[in-house]
Amino acid sequence: MLAIAFAPVALAFGILDLPGATPSTLSLVLTASAVSVVAFTLAGGVIADRYPRERVLQSAEWVASAVHIAIGVMLLTGHAPIWGLMLATFVAGMGEALVWPALTGIIPEVVPASNLQDGNALLGLGGNLARVVGLVAGGLVVIAIGGGWALIGAGVTFAVSGLLISRLRLGRAPVQPYGHEGLRAQLAGGWAEFRSRQWLWVVVLQFSVLVMVWQAAHLVLGPVVAKSELGGAAAWTTVLTSESVGLIVGGLLAMRLRPRRPILLVVLLSFGAAPPYLLLGGRASLLAVAVASFVLGVCFEALGVLWQTTMQREVPPESLSRVSSYDALGSLLLGPLGLLLAGPAAEAFGAHASLIGCGVVMVVVNVGALLSPGVRSLRAPAVTAAPRGPIEPVEAGPATIVP
Repeated sequence: MLAIAFAPVALAFGILDLPGATPSTLSLVLTASAVSVVAFTLAGGVIADRYPRERVLQSAEWVASAVHIAIGVMLLTGHAPIWGLMLATFVAGMGEALVWPALTGIIPEVVPASNLQDGNALLGLGGNLARVVGLVAGGLVVIAIGGGWALIGAGVTFAVSGLLISRLRLGRAPVQPYGHEGLRAQLAGGWAEFRSRQWLWVVVLQFSVLVMVWQAAHLVLGPVVAKSELGGAAAWTTVLTSESVGLIVGGLLAMRLRPRRPILLVVLLSFGAAPPYLLLGGRASLLAVAVASFVLGVCFEALGVLWQTTMQREVPPESLSRVSSYDALGSLLLGPLGLLLAGPAAEAFGAHASLIGCGVVMVVVNVGALLSPGVRSLRAPAVTAAPRGPIEPVEAGPATIVP
């Protein structure tokens, strides 16, 4: 997370500072990464269910390290053709497609069922503390010496992350080896688990649209407005840092939350996504946008912990990474479209009108998710205190939908 936090400001303003760069230039480069994540996420889920998840994570860190250093060098040397940047971010997306299914699946291997929510909250808290440090440091580096050096710093930090993960020894193979079962059969098994749970596919469909407009607003339209009206990289770093502080508070809150209907609360918290972009589109002050971004951070971290914990409890461990990959694929599927259209929309309708449109779509799709009976009725199981002693692998049962 420390490394990831360096990248957004450095990449966005590094590209926008290139000679002749436009919002559409930034859209193309970010779209290449998003397309790659979508294309390789399902394969990432199969790999993370089949091979030791700590090794999958380690490999992803090496890829991220190499790619960020390469992009930094391109920006520093001035040899940064758009096709080269797109190729580099496409490779980065391949590594990212390995991370999230493996990370989701690895938590139940080290945390007992009774402590899953606390474990996810602590993981998020540590990551978000690092994110705040990374955003501040990355923003200072961008302002002082440019985006190229910030991206190289991110690459070095990814390498350190890979070294740390290499020290992890879980001492066991995946929960259930596949033998000679083919990729198609493995994907079919994960799909059967995914589609059997209404709450799961409804929320994934909701976030498919939500993430599409969020990526357009957060990764393209927001930096465009910040650069032209709010003071550039320093202003956008303030917004991102406020969001990150909110993520920390949301993680602390998630350690106390024990909702009877966790997925219903996930959908209600997702309404926190719209206000920052509605305010930014309405030409609100930087302070108002930063406060709304803080609230967004609180809501998204809390809902993320509840979502991860519910999946880890309801989905069998041998299928968890594949189901997580379907979750990631569905949530990110329309992201490239949002990124691809954001730049042209800003040029055709103006960045402010486009931001308001994104906020309205967020509200509408969240209301739609509340209509699902599965979303409203899934109850959290009663959990007893964790026993002392060695942690054994946890087996999760099928989802229970309570009328």
